[in-house]
Amino acid sequence: MKKINITETVLRDANQSLIATRLPFEDFAPILKDLDDAGYYSLECWGGATFDSCLRYLNEDPWERLKNIKKIVTKTPLQMLLRGQNILGYKHYPDDVVREFIKMSVYHGMDIIRIFDALNDFANIEVAMNETIKQGAHAQGTIVYTVSPIHDVKNYTKLAKQLENMGANSICIKDMAGLIMPSIAYDIVKSIKETVKIPVFLHSHSTNGIAEMAYFKAAEAGVDGIDCSISSFSSGTAQPPTESMHHALETAGFETGLNIGTLTQINNFFKPVRSKVLEAGLLDPKVLTPQPEGLTNQIPGGMLSNMISQLKAQNSIDKLDAVLAEVPKVREDLGFPPLVTPMSQMVGTQATVNVLTGERYKMVLKEVKAYCRGEYGKAPGEINEEVLKKALGNDTPIEGRYADTLEPAFQKTKEELKNITTSEEDVLSYLAFPQIAEEFFKKRSEKPSNDDMRKLTNSEVI
Repeated sequence: MKKINITETVLRDANQSLIATRLPFEDFAPILKDLDDAGYYSLECWGGATFDSCLRYLNEDPWERLKNIKKIVTKTPLQMLLRGQNILGYKHYPDDVVREFIKMSVYHGMDIIRIFDALNDFANIEVAMNETIKQGAHAQGTIVYTVSPIHDVKNYTKLAKQLENMGANSICIKDMAGLIMPSIAYDIVKSIKETVKIPVFLHSHSTNGIAEMAYFKAAEAGVDGIDCSISSFSSGTAQPPTESMHHALETAGFETGLNIGTLTQINNFFKPVRSKVLEAGLLDPKVLTPQPEGLTNQIPGGMLSNMISQLKAQNSIDKLDAVLAEVPKVREDLGFPPLVTPMSQMVGTQATVNVLTGERYKMVLKEVKAYCRGEYGKAPGEINEEVLKKALGNDTPIEGRYADTLEPAFQKTKEELKNITTSEEDVLSYLAFPQIAEEFFKKRSEKPSNDDMRKLTNSEVI
């Protein structure tokens, strides 16, 4: 029996995709022991937008969250998503910051780091991969899946071989928009499995209603693992339901290693949590139904909601159809970048600006200018010459890796913050999100300490 490893995403991607990463630690802490006992290959619980959301919305220290999860989850590997040279932010950071961030993540309990670059420019993940391996963690090299005239089975197989040559412990095909067709999933997994000797994983979303079929065909092609979410926090813009995939795979003769009794307990725990976020308006029922129009416009759910928000702010929601039609044109102009953070925001916002100004590229976003300059890496295809000229003027694109032009920043920032904090974790938080981290530090300093709380409690008793 071939084993299909299952990674549980309820603590990160499912929570991020359905409720914008607003699940506080206290809401899932009681079920961590059961999650550890269920038989999962790994628990994706950190990275992605969790770091930003903890600081910005939940008033939690993301490092403390990781430490607290690791205290309880002692058997199942913890997994995170890392944006290569972007780490967990939205720009490229110097190499020393990337290395310190990974070193700290592994120190506090991270076991598997799934590393990707939005453009599949592997020069942007080389340092992260190297440091992950150096720290003794599992480096999962990642291929961002998209659909375009220049992306095909041959292209993805070539990328997989590059990742193996870079020392990746495993490979993930990351289908962030739920675009991968079942037959294509079969062909890509089969081709990669015939080319590399390391495990291959498939990550998808149920946004367009085809992820379950894609997973099943990938299993038939020899995939080693898939990402799922417990059923009460699954489907729609999240991953396929864990229990359903377990039953389907086991009936077909595969093994998952999962305990269905424990899965039931986990799902029963999250049912009232789901009701709570529904009542709070955090979970929009619209994100739970298939939206197959995404197979045409290729727009991930988060990107669509961002564009709608931008148009509403400009009292121009009636222009939505025009913006949706403009997105694939902008994407082609920029060399067919995959629509994943930060490229999805960049392409979507530029398309919105093009429509609202009534003239294509009348105003070029500073991020698009930086992209054309090479600050985000090498474009997958050719950038439209006219757009390149409008974006750069007389400037010339950067030769080589943008991170090579950045000065080391960790020690310098640590010195600058010495009167605010002596914690290296705080320094890394600040480097990732300066203003948000500063506000978090301020709020944290205003909280009563444990000693103060004990004194208060004792005085009340007296």
